[in-house]
Amino acid sequence: MTDAPHSLTLTEVRLTPILVADPPLLNTQGVHQPYTPRLIIELITEGGVTGLGETYGDTKYLDLAQPLASALIGRSVTDLNTLPALAAEVCGDSPAATGAEAVDVGGLRGVQTADKLRLSVLSGFEVACLDAWGRSAGLPVHALLGGKVRDRVEFSAYLFYRWEGHPGGRGERDDWGAALDPAGVVAQARRFADTYGFTSFKLKGGVLAPAQEVAAIRALAAAFPGQPLRIDPNGAWSVRTSLEVAEELGDVLEYLEDPTSGTARMAEVAAGTPLPLATNMCVTTFDEIAGAFTRGAVQVVLSDHHYWGGLRATRELAAVCRTFGVGLSMHSNTHLGISLAAMTQVAATVPHLDHACDSHYPWQTEDVLTERLTFRDGRLDVSDAPGLGVTLDRDRLAVLHRRWLADDGGLRDRDDAAAMRRADPAWVTPALPRW
Repeated sequence: MTDAPHSLTLTEVRLTPILVADPPLLNTQGVHQPYTPRLIIELITEGGVTGLGETYGDTKYLDLAQPLASALIGRSVTDLNTLPALAAEVCGDSPAATGAEAVDVGGLRGVQTADKLRLSVLSGFEVACLDAWGRSAGLPVHALLGGKVRDRVEFSAYLFYRWEGHPGGRGERDDWGAALDPAGVVAQARRFADTYGFTSFKLKGGVLAPAQEVAAIRALAAAFPGQPLRIDPNGAWSVRTSLEVAEELGDVLEYLEDPTSGTARMAEVAAGTPLPLATNMCVTTFDEIAGAFTRGAVQVVLSDHHYWGGLRATRELAAVCRTFGVGLSMHSNTHLGISLAAMTQVAATVPHLDHACDSHYPWQTEDVLTERLTFRDGRLDVSDAPGLGVTLDRDRLAVLHRRWLADDGGLRDRDDAAAMRRADPAWVTPALPRW
């Protein structure tokens, strides 16, 4: 531990698991459950400042977060360089997953490993440290990362095939309706454009037969001529199918995201098409970079500070991508405003952010902030307030925590396949490639 003002020393850590309403959004694994688990982290300093962080809230993440929380007491929030080693020391390795359990369903980022789980926990604590440090110093997080290079960060509309409601009427209802064909996808995109001003659109694929998803992208291209489009089937396609889709949509897609699974297959697809390939599945750790970059398997990395261990690691990734001439954007999973604020702060500091960032946030009708973050013209303003620039709503946090405490339906761990089986008892998570 380095010498630092006592006001920056941590005296208390609060971990609050919550369940947040989630719509019935479809992906190749199944469908989102009515509620998804998140973990809210509060780090309290001797000076009375509280820093906020957010990450996945499944049981396996909570099991790693508890020992790290205890080990941080007495350390300074500025002591960030020792955090990875501390996490490796006190968290240990999670039980090895096998078979279907080895797939990271919550993050849809390829095979799950102990390192990936630990980094996702670490990221929430690092963000909370930076938030507390910034609040104490009167500086925004982006200043602690070297300063912003843009005042607004562009985001893309995240489109999903979806049902009107969850099976059996579970969960919260919304007014979006079903989207299961090209017309439904276009209607969803128009609402996103009208409400938030988004000018680029990403469709979560791997749900319907490839020809149907190609038709949906074609319908989007007709409805929004010249605007950037993407599709992400989460590795559900074979190399052959990926190449066929790339040929059919090469004139309208800005990139094709994870059409097939694994670096070897991605490299084979990349060699057969001029369309750039993006990933948040085969490059999610620094160890995976060399194999993917040297084989030309990906041309765009979709970073995610939850995956990489925090905001500073995200900036390191950006520097590596720039060195190799690989593009950069940002991936999103189901998240609340704390994670979105952190994502926006680091995105503001990356010089070469080549594409609009993803965000699930418009789908989340619940939050733990006193004021929701607001997209204007498809962008978020970068806050210059101290820390992340957001305020925790303790009453709302308590409500969502009580929901977690009361859960008796197995929702504390995300399981899209289990949610799908409520509608189709015979559902089995498809083997990849699916088509």
